[in-house]
Amino acid sequence: MNLRPALPSLSRFPESFPATWRDGLNTELAPDAVVVAWLEVDLDERLNFSRTCIVLCERELLARRADSAQWEHWPLHDELRLGHFDHAGIGTLELYDLQQRLARWRYTLEQNLAAQRLIKLFESQRLAIATGAPAPIDNNDVCPNCKAPLPPDEDECPICTRVEQTPPSTWTLLRLWRFAKPYQGQLLAGFLLMLGSTAATLVPPYLTIPLMDDILIPFHAGQHIDPAMVGLYLAGLFGAALLSWGLGWAKTYILALASERIAADLRTTTFEHLLQLSLEYFGGKRTGDLMARIGSETDRISVFLSLHLLDFATDVLMIGMTAVILFSINPSLALVTLLPLPLIAWLIHLVRDRLRTGFEKIDRVWGQVTNVLADTIPGIRVVKAFAQESREAKRFRDANQHNLEINDKLNRTWSLFTPTVSLLTEIGLLVVWGFGIWLVSKSQITVGVLTAFLAYIGRFYARLDSMSRIVSVTQKAAAGAKRIFDILDHVSTVPEPTRPIHLENVTGAVELREVGFRYGSRSVIRDLSLQIRPGEMIGLVGHSGSGKSTLVNLICRFYDVTDGSIRIDGVDLRSIPVAEYRRHIGLVLQEPFLFFGSVAENIAYGKPEATREEIVAAARAAHAHEFILRLPQGYDSLVGERGQGLSGGERQRVSIARALLIDPRLLILDEATSAVDTETEKEIQRALDNLVAGRTTIAIAHRLSTLRKADRLVVMDRGLIVEVGGHDDLMAREGHYYRLYQAQQRHAEELLLEGGAL
Repeated sequence: MNLRPALPSLSRFPESFPATWRDGLNTELAPDAVVVAWLEVDLDERLNFSRTCIVLCERELLARRADSAQWEHWPLHDELRLGHFDHAGIGTLELYDLQQRLARWRYTLEQNLAAQRLIKLFESQRLAIATGAPAPIDNNDVCPNCKAPLPPDEDECPICTRVEQTPPSTWTLLRLWRFAKPYQGQLLAGFLLMLGSTAATLVPPYLTIPLMDDILIPFHAGQHIDPAMVGLYLAGLFGAALLSWGLGWAKTYILALASERIAADLRTTTFEHLLQLSLEYFGGKRTGDLMARIGSETDRISVFLSLHLLDFATDVLMIGMTAVILFSINPSLALVTLLPLPLIAWLIHLVRDRLRTGFEKIDRVWGQVTNVLADTIPGIRVVKAFAQESREAKRFRDANQHNLEINDKLNRTWSLFTPTVSLLTEIGLLVVWGFGIWLVSKSQITVGVLTAFLAYIGRFYARLDSMSRIVSVTQKAAAGAKRIFDILDHVSTVPEPTRPIHLENVTGAVELREVGFRYGSRSVIRDLSLQIRPGEMIGLVGHSGSGKSTLVNLICRFYDVTDGSIRIDGVDLRSIPVAEYRRHIGLVLQEPFLFFGSVAENIAYGKPEATREEIVAAARAAHAHEFILRLPQGYDSLVGERGQGLSGGERQRVSIARALLIDPRLLILDEATSAVDTETEKEIQRALDNLVAGRTTIAIAHRLSTLRKADRLVVMDRGLIVEVGGHDDLMAREGHYYRLYQAQQRHAEELLLEGGAL
């Protein structure tokens, strides 16, 4: 029994240390012991979900499973090692000394960065004990400014560097002039037609004055009606109505055509700009959100330009012209008419900002709804395979319910605003009636003037009410325009060179000079230098998170280095036009992406002008010709969305044929055979042998045995190159590669034993 008393103070534990482990561990630690780091892994030996806590103190390592009451202790000493490797989405930590393995823990790769940080601190503490020197302080624990905990391997505080979102502004709509300018002739014609149509609609109320004062009222006084005069006035009313209809139809048609073209140009420009952005931008965006921006937001702007903005301009013209006519008829009555205007203007100002921010929030929430659709529909096979239909339905219901709640909250504001404006206009109409009757009784105006005034007032207040309603759609359009311009304002982190250098004959020599790269606030690659000869095959190996894929992305110039440079044939990549450089690169990924279309179209994706003979030759070299001929329509067979009509090995060989067709000088293989069975791997390997021949090749593989043909192996660890050499040479050194290879061999043997036991 452990008799060491528990400490009353909990300062020995980090604030984030789970309370579920704290009490039991407190009795296990020495009185002066302090927890340096901890890791809670989530898998057991049989890869079932089960929690185990690993704790690093200054002089020992401890661990306890959730189903055990006992803590295991391993004192730190010079011969103790904590190794790490990963395979097929599973990470493994191994504690061993020179004689044997002492413990093993497994976890999902979500915890990979935290595991690497534990290893780093373990090495620091072990070396401190071996040398007698104090362990180096880990400055990445706390932000020096706000003292908040920092995420693992990050150098900047996400709180201090957070960028505040700016609310949308109605002035954003003025930026649409950039797209409207090519159609300014049509817009001017539409405006003139609108002016004429609005003026025509103001003629009939004016003609009611002589109809009342010269025709109807004298008739009630006993005078005869002049048919010619009546016909003249009625003809004027009909002519004004006919003119207003014709001009209104013409201006609506012309402006609708112009607005649709503006929206189409906006969609095209946004999508083209989106294609030019680097992968860094897409890493932080959801597919559904981007689809909503380019689709529904541009549709909303199109409707605003073709209908609502047209109505708004008509309303402004109508109110302005009506006000002029009213003051020309009777200034005092006109002033009474305009009394509700200041109050309505104040109400519009009061709700405008609330509506604008509310509609932007609605757009973001609607993006979450489309994100669920964009996730679920392409992954419907996985959803059904794991019987998760109800779970995905719940995700959609929750997102849809959130959307409903946000809309309800905004509608409470809007539903109160609109009737209030209508009430004010009705009160204004009553005031005009009362004041007008008083003026008639004082013989200051005639009944005809009051009738005309009431006709104008009806139109005036109707347009005023319509203008108040336009506030809603204007703020919706402003929020949509902001989301569109958020894309258009984003500058690619992989810019085109201002003074491009064009490569004539690329040999494939690659040189990395002191390369560094930061992804956001996290340093991924540091001070990396490497020379790759033309035609040489390089194998990149290392744990997940060591920087292999990042290095490949830098060589492909999906990202730009933050320090140093990468050169192809002695020329800095940043000096070569992006598209021109990438035409010399062939990329074969672990999960090949095929587009909806025929097999031939997918093979020729990088070279659309390729002849059928070239396509067939590439397919033969990729060992794909035979299975393609077995398809119902051969090379014209549709592969389905994302290539779902083909097996994994068939998709991979199509992607190899696609790379072969462009005849690249630089070839990138990213886990090209890790997701297939052994027989299919042999077929793909034969295809890769044809692809690799005579080309500079950089290959990433988890299965180290697949890199036996590599001229050199480059071992990476935490963004650094730690070893370079051939397989036999690296095994003889018994360094990082040796431990990685041995761990993988042990893992393979254990899987065989487990398979035999089953």
